[in-house]
Amino acid sequence: MPNTILDPTGRASTAAAVGETKLAARPAELAGARIGLLENTKQNAGLLLTEIAELLRTEHGAAGVEIHRTKRLFAQPAPAELVAEYTGNCDVVVTGVGDCGSCSASAVADGLLFERAGLPAAVICSDAFVATADAMAELRGHPGYRYVTTAHPVAILTPEQVRQRARDVLPAVLALLTGAGS
Repeated sequence: MPNTILDPTGRASTAAAVGETKLAARPAELAGARIGLLENTKQNAGLLLTEIAELLRTEHGAAGVEIHRTKRLFAQPAPAELVAEYTGNCDVVVTGVGDCGSCSASAVADGLLFERAGLPAAVICSDAFVATADAMAELRGHPGYRYVTTAHPVAILTPEQVRQRARDVLPAVLALLTGAGS
């Protein structure tokens, strides 16, 4: 009888249970799109997401924010009922900000949950936590999952710096939501 080798990271069992995540179909443009925002309690996350949504509205014709929620537990994936609420009321979702290791991994997990439910997602993580974000993407069945990175940290920025950061990441967010440049 062969011996079973256990992977202490849980990768083998998680990947098998989750399966390959298929990305949601992307709209060609965001004109009239209802935006969902999911922030993770990190300082400046709400302001950054709100600024991005406003830019998507004013510069790309999105209808505006339909749902804006804050996760109660930033390090855990979004609950199924929250994903269902977004899926039923939004056309695209922007989530983050992954400004620490566990919240970066969780933001990627949320993005993949939205994708699996058919909702295009743009996840934002700070560049210091790419390794944890990539590890979660692999664990969730989508190695190479694309997300937006921004310079670390986000939490200490002034409101004006957050506004500039939103403008800086806007092209990448737009590309992820519409599939432009993929």
